[in-house]
Amino acid sequence: MTTLTIDEASAATRGRTRAPRGAWLPALTLISLAGCAGFSRDGGFDVVQHEAVQRQDKRLVWAKTDDDRAKIRTETDALLGHPLSVDDAVQIALLNNRGLQALYYDLGIAEADVVQAGRLQNPRFSTTRTRSDEDFKYETALTINVINLLTMPLALKLERQRFEAAQRQVANEALRLALDTRRAWYRAVAAQQTAGYYEEVLEAADAAAELAARMARAGNMSRRDRLREHAFYADAAAQLARGRSAALAAREDLTRLMGLWGEATRFTLPERLPDLPPGAGDLQNLEAFALHERLDIQAGKAHAEGLARSLGLTRATRFINVLDLGPATVMEQGKEVKKGYEISIELPIFDWGGARVSRAQAQYMQALDRIAQTAVNARSEVRVSYAAYRDTYEVAKHYRDEIVPLRKQIADENVLRYNGMLIGVFELLADAREQVLAVNGYIEALRDYWLAHTDLQQALGGRLPPAAEVAPPATQPRRG
Repeated sequence: MTTLTIDEASAATRGRTRAPRGAWLPALTLISLAGCAGFSRDGGFDVVQHEAVQRQDKRLVWAKTDDDRAKIRTETDALLGHPLSVDDAVQIALLNNRGLQALYYDLGIAEADVVQAGRLQNPRFSTTRTRSDEDFKYETALTINVINLLTMPLALKLERQRFEAAQRQVANEALRLALDTRRAWYRAVAAQQTAGYYEEVLEAADAAAELAARMARAGNMSRRDRLREHAFYADAAAQLARGRSAALAAREDLTRLMGLWGEATRFTLPERLPDLPPGAGDLQNLEAFALHERLDIQAGKAHAEGLARSLGLTRATRFINVLDLGPATVMEQGKEVKKGYEISIELPIFDWGGARVSRAQAQYMQALDRIAQTAVNARSEVRVSYAAYRDTYEVAKHYRDEIVPLRKQIADENVLRYNGMLIGVFELLADAREQVLAVNGYIEALRDYWLAHTDLQQALGGRLPPAAEVAPPATQPRRG
């Protein structure tokens, strides 16, 4: 760095060189404006809150104080006071998940960068004092970074663009948590319901095995038939053990997403999944809808725009990265005080800034390719999730309208035949087991439909188009 001091730059003017009148007025104006830059009231959180309301109809709270956390605990306890619906589970997760609370501070970090970009760097004060046996020399200078002042508007726009991208990223993570909680709730309720039906199967198998043992002791049943009933009982016991284990794991997945521990983990789930809606909805133009709605695509675009601004800033400062300007004073023993200005500039001798520009260009092109791939992935996810949404609906509808009613009719006929002594008790019990397994198949099909419904929501950015038919919470068909 080369520095021109008053002793060198203004000696020819005999110490009378001064900065032009009013030269510091623009700088002082910018300094005063920069001092006004501050933090917003909400820290950018209102945008994230708006997205949560629009896409999931749920409320967010940034718990910054003990009072905020106490209110969240009170609201959580109230929601846990009754069987937990899927919407209540999502609301608890959005309020209580500490990982999501930690992400909110990304907004504070990004906003701090915006505020910092809107403030000038502190002025630099330098002083030099030399002394000999006969005299002394005293030099002072107060300089500011002119490059920082000139590039401040562009840098401020760049940081604001990054702040907007951070808002979309945080909103997307909140949406991801909401949809993951929905999936976990559907899995937990289905696993609990399935485990309940396995208990009925075990009860029927236990009754059949006990009856078979008694008949075998009386000599009315062969050893082979008795062993067959006992084997079925053993299989039913293993199925129940697996079902209970799966129900516990699914419940704990939901518990983690909701951020619960201690007594709060004793929440109650509904006995049954919501019913199948009247129709799956024939949705059109879903890919275009997803590209417009998805927050990850919006965040990628904002990131690319910010990098484009950064590229412009890098090009503008590639040769001159440091330029300091300010008043200077020189005092020498026995001589008149000299006043003038000092200019400090970085000379591009070894580093011409090409590497910085090349890095910025590479980052920008990388961002463009990533957003293009995100769009390709989004289109594919929409196609896959919509096909699964329609297919799982048809499978669940087939179980509801065909398989379960047929099993019910067969069971009714077998009861009549048993009452007429046309079939034995073992045929009746075997048919009851088949009916329970059919209902379990319907539970799994219904669970798969609601999971596919949630996957489609995520692929489309958190909500379905208005044409989609969404099922209201309802009850499962009665056990046959």
